Amino acid sequence: MSSAPPTPGTPPARRLPLAGVLRLGRPSDIWYKPALSVVAAVAPPNLTLLALDRLDLAMYTMAGSLCALYAHNRPYAARARALAWVVLGMLGGLGVSLVTASLTGSAVVLVTVGALLAAAQKVLCDATRIGPPGNVILTFVSSAALFAPQTLGQVPGHLGLAVAAGVWAWLVGMAPGLLRPHGPERRATAHALNAAAAYAVTRGTGDGHSRARAGAAAAVHAAWQSLLSAGPRNATRRDLERLVVRAEVALAAPADTDPEPLLARARAVRGNGPVPQAGHPAPDADELLGVDAELAAGARPWWTRLGPLTPLAVRTALGCALAGYASLALGVGRPYWALVTAASLYQANITLTWSRGVQRVVGNLVGVLLFAAVAPLAHLGGAALVLCCLAFNFGAEALIGRNYWLGSVCVTPMALLISEFAGVQEPGKLITERVVDTLIGALVGFTAAAVVTNRRAGDRIEHALTAVERARGSAAVLLTEPGPGRSALEAARRDLAAALTELRITTDAASGEWWQRALPQERVVLAERSAHRTLAATVRRQGLHLDQREGRTTEGVRP
Repeated sequence: MSSAPPTPGTPPARRLPLAGVLRLGRPSDIWYKPALSVVAAVAPPNLTLLALDRLDLAMYTMAGSLCALYAHNRPYAARARALAWVVLGMLGGLGVSLVTASLTGSAVVLVTVGALLAAAQKVLCDATRIGPPGNVILTFVSSAALFAPQTLGQVPGHLGLAVAAGVWAWLVGMAPGLLRPHGPERRATAHALNAAAAYAVTRGTGDGHSRARAGAAAAVHAAWQSLLSAGPRNATRRDLERLVVRAEVALAAPADTDPEPLLARARAVRGNGPVPQAGHPAPDADELLGVDAELAAGARPWWTRLGPLTPLAVRTALGCALAGYASLALGVGRPYWALVTAASLYQANITLTWSRGVQRVVGNLVGVLLFAAVAPLAHLGGAALVLCCLAFNFGAEALIGRNYWLGSVCVTPMALLISEFAGVQEPGKLITERVVDTLIGALVGFTAAAVVTNRRAGDRIEHALTAVERARGSAAVLLTEPGPGRSALEAARRDLAAALTELRITTDAASGEWWQRALPQERVVLAERSAHRTLAATVRRQGLHLDQREGRTTEGVRP
């Protein structure tokens, strides 16, 4: 650990926020895609089971169908791999749960296995950066399966249903690529252009310029990652790469950039027409981009990110286990609801975990009221039950991007209705148990997060600072050479941009942790400022410039 002394007067704990926790944000750009995908993935298996009068098996098909929620922001080549791994991960957790349920009836053992599975799923999802909905869906499926009556002889058949539904979900997730094969990377490029334009508006010195700069740098980095994972390069992707370079130039020279052309290109990129040209590319433009070299170098293995996630794994395992045990002690019939509530809380730091806890409780309490209102309709028959579940599936994904609590308002009645696929139950009992388990899971889960402190957060900032300083030093050395190789300069620029993004993510995560030494905020600010100046100098040295219609050249950029 760093020997940096704490700042005198720094409080050992940070105040937990309430203001803004429930505030609604703007919907996701593609909110309708996961919403429609999950309906398309869930409907055929459930309707087939309804026709066969076997809705009691819907839990197993739902396990595979819910995989359609993942990887919507990834290019299709990367999405194919990611969805395949999600389906395999879902099947792995489901298989462990079903076998465990068939071997023991001890609720304590079942809760313990569920907590360990939840911790493993949380860490793997965070390490691989699979994205929303993260580990929550995996934990919901595996935890519910632990408490489903099961025999060993039934396991292969039930897993077979999940496999079939998972394959269908994979096909649903890949289907949009037939109509718009470059959609995800086009959206990522448009986001980078919009973020760069927002930074250009500040001229690099106006109000909020630091936050705008960090957001633009992250968006540009994400756009490159999207393009690098998109598969073989073609004319469309080369044009998108050049537009991302334009965003990088604007990031380097905000005072010399007119944001309007960037915004116009962003709008054109998001459409279905041809990708707008980024001026007249130089004969060696591809060498300047350095994409082929970076593709050959490969990405950082995901398992190298497991170490720093250890405190989060301990929090998840402990919180989920204690929540399940508390539910059992109170005699609640479905302790896995408390376990899943605890698992859903854990975010990058304790402040975000607190916010998620408030959102979860509010969303679930409103959700049970909604369930009480629709239960009479859902109980009219199997078809009504399936249609209500589909409606809540759509609503959950359509609303959750605006705020987690709003999506939970639909998730809660959906989960309650799924529990009735095997038979109609008394609504009052279901509502009572859900409310109790929600409160237990939130309280116990957050308590575990407060007890298991993440004192490695400060160390991670030190490591990230070292990486930025090392990358900046390498780029600075190249800048002093009379004729640095363009590919080497491009690689240094990319390494520095990636290190800056990682530093900002690490700092934001550590800033929300409790009970740790003072963070080196001043050093972080100075490192970011120096690194961005060096990035601007590399752009200038590479000869990348703004189109005359976009503003002046970057000759005024200072190293």
